[in-house]
Amino acid sequence: MKYKAPGKCPVCGEKLSITKLGCPKCSTVIEGDFQPCEFCRLPEEDLEFVKVFIRCRGNIKDVEKELGISYPTVRGKLDSVIRGLGYEVSSKEVIKENEDKTTARNEILDQLSKGEISPKEATERIKNI
Repeated sequence: MKYKAPGKCPVCGEKLSITKLGCPKCSTVIEGDFQPCEFCRLPEEDLEFVKVFIRCRGNIKDVEKELGISYPTVRGKLDSVIRGLGYEVSSKEVIKENEDKTTARNEILDQLSKGEISPKEATERIKNI
């Protein structure tokens, strides 16, 4: 069974480097200091999101539908991937994301108060924001 290599040191949290590569067919071994691809360091949840995002050709509405999550949640997951790849998310975008989450929560609470959705459904939707 093959396992995904960890991307961070479990002791100090620093990025790990690959020091040994081996061929399973001929047993050739190469030692050195190799860096894994940037995407290899992403948590499995972020990798799954990236796959869906690419499959949907970056269309956030399609990602929403496929994953059954709200627009602010898609943006939050995308920001998480961006940070995981070592890039910064501008504070302007973070403010917009927070505003979107607040709007989504308010819409859910409004639907709940009108009796359009159940408390259980409202809870699930708010968790997915």
